[in-house]
Amino acid sequence: MGNCFSDVPGGRAAIGGTARGLLNAIDAPNDAVDNFLRSRGYHGLFSQIELSFSASGLRDRDVLSKIDPMMVLYTRGKHGALEEIGHTEVVLNSLDPKWITKHLIMYRFEVVQFLVFRVYDIDTQFHNLDVKMLKLEEQQFLGEATYALSEIIIKSDRSLASELHREDPIRSMHSQNCRKLLVHAEECVGSKTTVEMIFRCSDLENRDLFSKSDPFLIISKLVEGGTHIPICKTEVIKNDLSPQWKPVFLNIQQVGGKDNPLILECYNFNTNGKHDLIGKVQESLALLEKLHASGQGGTLFLPTGGGHNSHNKVLKSRVYLDKFSESVQYSFLDYLWVLN
Repeated sequence: MGNCFSDVPGGRAAIGGTARGLLNAIDAPNDAVDNFLRSRGYHGLFSQIELSFSASGLRDRDVLSKIDPMMVLYTRGKHGALEEIGHTEVVLNSLDPKWITKHLIMYRFEVVQFLVFRVYDIDTQFHNLDVKMLKLEEQQFLGEATYALSEIIIKSDRSLASELHREDPIRSMHSQNCRKLLVHAEECVGSKTTVEMIFRCSDLENRDLFSKSDPFLIISKLVEGGTHIPICKTEVIKNDLSPQWKPVFLNIQQVGGKDNPLILECYNFNTNGKHDLIGKVQESLALLEKLHASGQGGTLFLPTGGGHNSHNKVLKSRVYLDKFSESVQYSFLDYLWVLN
């Protein structure tokens, strides 16, 4: 369900969480893994790839609400056997989920690696259960896609959209089109620097009728082609127009560099999954560091209109950095070298 602090039952899977713990197995490229592979003869023939996932147009199979999708990632072995690599968090009430959880894959250039992506609708009764405890045979299967990791890598924008298919229960020899899964790949460049940030907003516009907004932040990075890749979410703070969220942690590798553009979006949480955009701003880690040093906030804006008539409405709302600190996380090999 992801790391999160939402006070809304079941909403913990949908929004909430910091960047810490959202990568599968390791938070960043691992020196110990690199050296181990090199000791086995893989000199320059491997690379660590971070995969991000989103889907669009999933079939709505729930009666009173939208589906609550989760994706499970597998590798296909030599004899066709599937081995689970990991899974995403559950996103509540969404036909177009953008999962925050990333997965790291060791890409070996001389080996064809087939990946299988399966999407499930998680039943409401299991929302408060750790995703590791879920029995997939008890969940509704929405569809799957299969392709080689190299198919993603060779794309100019490192992204590949694929149709999700599921067996037709009536005509088992045919498959049904269940819309698309988008997978984005980025090569991991090792960075041991982690940034801890505490965000605060002021004068947020109210989006609820009978109470104040329930705001949370989504932080995304911009990649080639202008695509937004979510990398971090905060928890939900209920009934607060001047919220301060718990610390979030970002590895420089996740962001791509201190000068890479980041999109900060503040939303009002709704249990139906249709979260209202309160405001957004484009910054970078370098600019956020300057905002913290100056004590000044960044001004939020709202995109309005569309096409040639689109423009940004500047708001009174502001986002502040109450903390911005960098720390270096050493690997096990670093400690061995120090000891020697």
